[in-house]
This record gives sequence, structure tokens and C-alpha cells, in this order.
Amino acid sequence: MNTATETSLLKNIIASFNSTKSAEDILRQKAIELLEETGLPSAKSEEYKFTPITKILEKKINWTSTTPASSLSSINSFLIKDLAAYLVVLVNGKYSKELSKIGDLQNNLIITSFSEANASAKATIKSHLETVVKSEDSFALINNAFWQEGIFIQVLQNIIVEKPILVLHINDANQEQVISHTRLLVLLEKESQVSIIEKSESIGEQPCLHTFTEEIIVKESATFEYCKIQNDHGQIHQVSNTTILQATSSKVNTFTLTLDGKLIRNNLTIIIDGEQCESHFNGLYLLNGNTIADNHTVVDHQKPNSFSNELYKGIMDDNAKGVFNGKIYVRPNAQKTNAFQSNRNILMSESSTINTKPQLEIWADDVKCSHGCTTGQLDEEALFYLQARGIPHQSAKSMLLYAFALDVLASIKNENLKTYLDQLISERLHKNF
Repeated sequence: MNTATETSLLKNIIASFNSTKSAEDILRQKAIELLEETGLPSAKSEEYKFTPITKILEKKINWTSTTPASSLSSINSFLIKDLAAYLVVLVNGKYSKELSKIGDLQNNLIITSFSEANASAKATIKSHLETVVKSEDSFALINNAFWQEGIFIQVLQNIIVEKPILVLHINDANQEQVISHTRLLVLLEKESQVSIIEKSESIGEQPCLHTFTEEIIVKESATFEYCKIQNDHGQIHQVSNTTILQATSSKVNTFTLTLDGKLIRNNLTIIIDGEQCESHFNGLYLLNGNTIADNHTVVDHQKPNSFSNELYKGIMDDNAKGVFNGKIYVRPNAQKTNAFQSNRNILMSESSTINTKPQLEIWADDVKCSHGCTTGQLDEEALFYLQARGIPHQSAKSMLLYAFALDVLASIKNENLKTYLDQLISERLHKNF
């Protein structure tokens, strides 16, 4: 048996599960049994080698406590200025109908919580849930066992959704710690198009643990745009598992922005299961203080004649720690694949760190693939050049960092969203670096 199973945290997780009615659910029971078998990540776990998540959670999270109710009445400070969007709000892991603003939807677009879905939607949810996500990750198993609420989004065939959908996760830890587990299931039918923005916020000084699992199915000739914003000023410990399945001629653009949080772990898996697919994955992490941000990505080319491009950039200061582990698989049948991956980092202090591991495994011979990483410090010659022309040191430094970070926003098409992200990045670089 894995020695990780002996941790007190795992014992408390299993005891908590066995004390609830969830133990009667076959899928949940299967998840907790697999978790008990595999254990939580230890110092020897390759996938969590540089992120001591179990050790941190054992110190910070009391699994036996209950999740508190929230008295939150306004979310205006969490919204994106000038962004017209459908709004879905979850507070402490539970869907808030009062705070959400979905409006009257047409039959060609479905946005609903799992608990409020009609019979037809529930049947679709049941047939697709846990069909895409891989459950090897311990925190995906925890989510499978404990998830409190799910959001289901379905775009019917040939429908282009003009407004983005903003999914807002709020953890209210003003009085007590919060443990929340949420799901997102997205189904894009043939030739449909939608943009989803996911934003995490917490309030209060008590610690939070948030796990969420996302399954996104992009069918033939559909287009999916996804933006994840992690700018949580609270005591958040967050683990996400996102899996996107692409069919023939589909297009996917993702962007992940990580600015704050105690510990952030993003597992992003893209399964390219069709020809003529186009996929872009961009990420930016600007970290300071004692923040740990760990991005693990997998791009799995299973069919021929597709293209993927991945660019993640990071700037670390103070005692911040960044981790990037990117894998590209090109399967034997995936001939004529073009796949590119790049990770670039700047360290601003002697105590900041980055652990980066780009990986490329190819079983096909007619492909164009590349991967690589760079880590360095700010260009002193460029900094001197700007100062020599009268620009103050701090402003010159911010300008260079901004120029380094900016190109990851190229895939964002919504101008109001791009402006908001640009402002977040600019403010962070001017204030904290």
C-alpha cells in the first residue's frame, strides 16, 4: 500500500466520506476506494514533486469541519467591468440562483445547475459526466467523491452564443474555513460556438480548499474559448482538473491567468481526437509573496493533420514558486501533426524559484514538433537603455516586464475582457514587481 495512505489528512477524508450519504452513491464510492488505494501525493510523487500539497493541506485544512453558510449579498466587486455576460455564481460550492443572472434562455442554449436541471438535461448530464476526465489525480478523485454542485452548459448545433458565460466561484471564509468541490460540464454540439470565463474569488482570512473538475466536449467544427482568472487575495488552496475533448475541425483557445492564492494547481488536459483541429493554450503566472502556482498540461494528439501551440510565461518575485510541467503526446496514427510548446520565465529575486519540465513523446514520423523552456533575469542592458532616456528605474522595469507578458493575451477576442486582463497584469507589475 502507498505510504501516502497513512497521512492523517487521508484518514480524515475517508472518515468524512463514510459519515455521509455519499457512501451510497456507486460512482462516489468507487472514487473514494481508488483514492484510498493510491493515496495522496507524497514527496516521492513525480507529478507533485515540487508542490508539497499534502503537507500544506495537513497544516491548513481541518477536513472534519463543515462548510459554513454565507451571508454574501453583493458580488459587484468581483464582476468584470463593462462585460455583458451570462452570470453563474457559486458560493462555498453551492449554486446561488439569487446572485446569478442567466435570464430567459432560448432552447438552443442550456445553462443550469445539476440540481435544477430538467429531466432532459439530467439525462444528458448523466450520460456525459465522468466520460472525459481522467481520475488518476488524487484531487480529481476527491472531487468525484465529494462534489457539491455542478454547472451544465450545452450549446446546440449551429448556434453561436454572442455573450460569454461568466462562472464565478466565491469562497466566503469570513467566519470559518471553507472546503468546496464543484463541477463544470460543457457540451458544444456540431458547428456551435461559446466563450466561458471562470473566475475565482475568496473573502475573509480563514483558509479555503477548492477543488473543481471540468469536462468540456467540443464536437465537430465547434469553437470553444476559455479563460481562467485566478486573482484570489484570500487564503485559497485550489486544485483544478480540466479536460477538453476535441472532435474533427474543432477549434479551442484557452488562457489561464494566475496572480494570487496560497497554492494553485492547474491540471489541463487536451485530447485532440479528430483531424484538422486547431488548439491554442496560453498561460501567464505573475507570482510574489509565498504563492505557489503549479501548471501541469497535457496535449494528446490522437488523430492526424492537427495543430497545437502552447505558450506559458511566468514572473516570480519574493519567495514565490512556479512549476510548469507540459507534456505533448503524438500517437502513432497522428501523422502530419504540428505541435509546439514553450515555457519562458523571469526570476526577480534570489529566493524565487521555477521548476520547469517540457516533455515531448512522438510515436509518428511525419510531424513538426518542438518544445523548450528559458529561465533568466530581467535584461539589464535594456533596463539601462530605458533609464538612460530619462525613464525612472521602477517604470522602466515595469515596461520590460509588461512587454514580456503581453503576447499571451493575443488569443483573447472579447475586447472588454482583454482590457480587464490587461489592467490586471499592468497593475500587478507596477505595484508588486
